[in-house]
Amino acid sequence: MPVEFLSDDQAAAYERFVGDLTRSELEGFFLLDGTALDLIANKRGAHNRLGFGLQIGTVRYLGHFLTEDPLDVPWSAVEYIASQLDIADPSVIKRYTERQPTAYEHSWEIRAAYGYRDFADPGVHDPLVEFMSARAWIHAEGAVALFEQAKAWLRRERVLLPGVSVLARLVAAVREETDQRMYRTLAEAAAGADVELPLRLRDLLEVPEGKRFSELERLRKGPRRDSGLAMSGCSTPTPTSAA
Repeated sequence: MPVEFLSDDQAAAYERFVGDLTRSELEGFFLLDGTALDLIANKRGAHNRLGFGLQIGTVRYLGHFLTEDPLDVPWSAVEYIASQLDIADPSVIKRYTERQPTAYEHSWEIRAAYGYRDFADPGVHDPLVEFMSARAWIHAEGAVALFEQAKAWLRRERVLLPGVSVLARLVAAVREETDQRMYRTLAEAAAGADVELPLRLRDLLEVPEGKRFSELERLRKGPRRDSGLAMSGCSTPTPTSAA
């Protein structure tokens, strides 16, 4: 997967819960609102009510549902939801997956009630790219920071997160386009200041015949002594004329 800029831990945290949840995370993502309580009230059995509540908290926190195993959540989340629903025995959650279609049906009910959209839906891609492009241009954010900003935007807009590699590719593409835009802007500014400046800058990248380093690399090293002779040796050579 093209997620080289993400660590294994970061990629894992994108797809599932990693470690326990803090009190603030429980209150921020697993606190049941009026809509949730109304939906849960219609569910038969404590295990279905508890499972439904967990799925609401899961999609809020992760940005997607745990389709393979909706019970792969921290136990603290189970207990927190159970306490809100007055379910004395949280272990009843084990029965939630006895009927396989139940969790799937609940996820679609939650999507409809809260207005969640798929990543591929119209009206998602272009606004997201516009948001990321602005962040990359104004804040010069690195790939990981931009990836996290994209995740936050999708969750705010109630868009279900795509696979980690899908979002990573989009982040990489946006950063590449932003870099190219910056290069074009700098080149145009340099040419506007001095027509020959782009040529002189280009020549700094070339390795002169018989030398091991480019002029840019030589200038980066700076003088070894604080003397006039050493300083003059670091001056930029006369630029080559344009052909």
